[in-house]
Amino acid sequence: MYLSLIHLNPASAEVQRDLRDAHQLHCTIMKAFPDVGNAGTKARTQFAVLHRLEFNHKNGWKLYVQSGVKPEWDVLPKGYAKENIAKTKFIDTAYNSLQPGQRLRFCLRANVTKKIDTKSDPGGKKRNGRRVPLRQIDEQIEWLLRKAGDHGFELQQVIVAGTGSAELVKSYSTNRTFQGVLYEGILKVKDSQQFVGALSTGIGPGKAYGFGLLSIAPC
Repeated sequence: MYLSLIHLNPASAEVQRDLRDAHQLHCTIMKAFPDVGNAGTKARTQFAVLHRLEFNHKNGWKLYVQSGVKPEWDVLPKGYAKENIAKTKFIDTAYNSLQPGQRLRFCLRANVTKKIDTKSDPGGKKRNGRRVPLRQIDEQIEWLLRKAGDHGFELQQVIVAGTGSAELVKSYSTNRTFQGVLYEGILKVKDSQQFVGALSTGIGPGKAYGFGLLSIAPC
């Protein structure tokens, strides 16, 4: 696995476009990976590509991209990254060294939803249903507790970060809007194999739109 950090240049017209449209950002990121050449294959899934945008007043916009193959960031538009630099490091060694009982700081922006209208139709076929956002903080924390149990870790401390309990991520290209929730806190590894699987494939839906990347750091 590889983890890339790109400091985005706010003066770039392409950056401004991608900050407004989550689908366009996804398309820009995927240009750094091979063309799978198969309409039935999703390149994002094949190359395990996850990303997350972050902003603070000191450093501006940062883009984290994790992937199963090394990206070729020289395809980015000129001036997209500050000083035209993208930093990429190999992270398999760190992931493979994780042990049960280890405590880690974490950050996760997730599309926190539940499915409704999934009951079987009169013919007996189960409906796929539709996703609706969980808007209450208690529901959002319960969602993460369930995901932790499914993915080999337990929560020790967690906050829903930011000024509110949710944020909206828009894709004007696909006419879709997603609710995002930013979690930060401390977790403990329970099952290292399950946990590394979660780190590699992400947590929750909406991964093409900047959700699901679970980032960790030593306590």
